[in-house]
Amino acid sequence: MLTPRAVGGVIVAASVAALAAAFLAQYLAGLDPCPLCVYQRYPYGATLALGALALAAPGRWPALFVGLAGAAFAAGAGTALWHVGVQVGWFEELAVCVGGEVPQTLDDMRAQLLGPAPPPCGEVAWSLFGVSIPGYNLMYSAALAALSLGAAAALARKAQP
Repeated sequence: MLTPRAVGGVIVAASVAALAAAFLAQYLAGLDPCPLCVYQRYPYGATLALGALALAAPGRWPALFVGLAGAAFAAGAGTALWHVGVQVGWFEELAVCVGGEVPQTLDDMRAQLLGPAPPPCGEVAWSLFGVSIPGYNLMYSAALAALSLGAAAALARKAQP
């Protein structure tokens, strides 16, 4: 049954699963994330919060929060698409991907000079069946965006008097 509680719970669970997979790959499998990999995590933080709000909100609010989660998932899919495009040569790497970011403070400069450089965004660190992690994230985020936007529309129709 399509209820705000069920939809919010799925959004929270899907967001936690994606973030857990990213952090497990980083800290247990030793796959250092490039800057675009890190950017792909931000929408999941937003959808986690929006899913929790959908769980707790009364009336018509859950449909809004679920719709916003769908938009955030779509933004994550766009970021993943950009990353895949960098990996296959459709797009050029961003300055932040190749160490071209200008440090803003002396501490930032010290960290940039002394710290380990992030891997380049165009490098495929891991793949399965020819699909890289950003490719899988693209499919996952796009599916969650479609499901969330559809659920938001259904919840909005259901909430109308």
